[in-house]
Amino acid sequence: MKTILIVDDSISIRQVVGMTLKANGFTVIEACDGKDALTKLTGQKVNLIISDVNMPNMDGITMLKAVKAMPAYRFTPVIMLTTEGSDQMKEEGKAAGAKAWVVKPFKPEQMLAAVNKLILP
Repeated sequence: MKTILIVDDSISIRQVVGMTLKANGFTVIEACDGKDALTKLTGQKVNLIISDVNMPNMDGITMLKAVKAMPAYRFTPVIMLTTEGSDQMKEEGKAAGAKAWVVKPFKPEQMLAAVNKLILP
C-alpha cells in the first residue's frame, strides 16, 4: 500500500484529493500547512507528497525545501497542487525539488495521472 501526504489549507481540496487517492488504493495522511506536514513526517514511508503553495504558517515551497533536507524524505517526489500558474513560481518549485505542477482547478484523473507517473507500482 502506497502512502501519500496531502498538504493544503483547504479542507475541501484535501477531501477531494483524499477521496480520489483512497478510491485508487492509496493510504492518505493529511496536513493543513507546511508546518503541520513536517510534524507528520516522522520517519514512516511516504511515497509521495502533494502540496499547495500558498498556505498560512509555512508555504509549500518552504516546506518542500525542509522536506528535501530530511534524509528520510530527500528522494520523496512532490507534486505542487496550486492556483499559482506563473512560470516564475513553477521555476522556484522545480528548483526546490518539485517533480510536477498541477494547477487548480484540476480534474481528479489529471492528478491521478501525475501520481501514477511518480509512484511506480
